[in-house]
Amino acid sequence: MAAPGAGEVRVKTLYSAISRGTESLVFGGRVPVGEFERMRAPFMAGDFPFPAKYGYAAVGRVESDDYVLRGKNVFALYPHQTAFNIPVGAVLALPEEVPPHRAVLAANMETALNGVWDAAPGPADRIVIIGAGVVGSLVAYLCGRIPGTDVTLIDINPTRAELAGKLGVSFTGPGDAIGDCDLVVHASGSPDGLRTALELAGDEATVLEMSWYGDAAVTATLGGPFHSRRLRLVSSQVGQIAPSHRPRWTHGRRLAAAIALLCDPRLDALLAPAVAFHDLPQRLPGILDPGSGILCQPIIYS
Repeated sequence: MAAPGAGEVRVKTLYSAISRGTESLVFGGRVPVGEFERMRAPFMAGDFPFPAKYGYAAVGRVESDDYVLRGKNVFALYPHQTAFNIPVGAVLALPEEVPPHRAVLAANMETALNGVWDAAPGPADRIVIIGAGVVGSLVAYLCGRIPGTDVTLIDINPTRAELAGKLGVSFTGPGDAIGDCDLVVHASGSPDGLRTALELAGDEATVLEMSWYGDAAVTATLGGPFHSRRLRLVSSQVGQIAPSHRPRWTHGRRLAAAIALLCDPRLDALLAPAVAFHDLPQRLPGILDPGSGILCQPIIYS
């Protein structure tokens, strides 16, 4: 590697994490042509559809001579790589209470935080989150910290009940959920989950869609009582700050807030055992398999 340039620091990677949903779509060449530019990661190399150097959850230690950051652990929206040079303004120092292994959740927490801003839940609301993946679970965790809320995480996998308990929210399968909800967040990535979301929303409630389907067509049940009940189907995407906060917040401020929200040890329940970087080519197919049961897959660098 070349020496860091002016305004850059050298980061030795400690951990990164695979975003299973997005990275499996990238790996499968399922990013729609019209989304090629919007779906580029900040330091992606190459072009879609594939191959491309992709990823956005790296945690490392600054090794260069920057007098402020040298020796500090930082987070960066950088692909999986053992070391890299990066502009100093593109890294964020970790708070002491956020360990490096958990900080790989920062990008997912930022997505969840932005989704909660889009959803605008309130105290004492009945809230359902469909899909106990990483983002859905983090949304449930954040909503569960709002006073008086009744938050339920829904998933077809009954083993996710243990995770919900650790995050401090209720759990149920889709067939046993209570309807008439004030807010429903859909994050399962499945059209069946979206149909369940529309069924559980109360009159004039919001259904927030956080799943991204790539190039797959999705059928939504917009007949029946959808219009008479005046439901609102709203999209959420982390590329832009939620309109409610956009006039005052920058992307850097939002990411820093997301990292600070990772101080809770209960969030370790989302992390699978780490995989060594040099083992990743052999392990990746199993990690990305839909039946793997893995939530967030950390990668450790020696």
